[in-house]
Amino acid sequence: MNRHTGASLSSEESIAQSMSDILSTRLGTRVMRREYGSLLPDLVDHPFNDITRLQVYAATVIALMRWEPRISLSRVQFLGTTLQGQASLDIEGSIVDSNQPLNLSVPLHLGGSA
Repeated sequence: MNRHTGASLSSEESIAQSMSDILSTRLGTRVMRREYGSLLPDLVDHPFNDITRLQVYAATVIALMRWEPRISLSRVQFLGTTLQGQASLDIEGSIVDSNQPLNLSVPLHLGGSA
């Protein structure tokens, strides 16, 4: 179910929505499930360099492997931040049940950009 409209979602749309939620949720903020989320929100104000890029990859893979069992990851690419403070991740993998290829671009809403 779409969290904004209540409309039904396809399997791929549901996975994309779930992945976006996992990656944008700060660890420790979900009541009754304090381990849910990722370390990505903690990387918001870090400098955009190779170390931060590696931390983004690690945080993404660790969170998705733990909290989204419907997918198998094969590649994650961090596209960086635009002048408006928006970043996105290109994720490739497959849906576990059907072995269908999965190619998603997940926007990250991590900062206070307008």
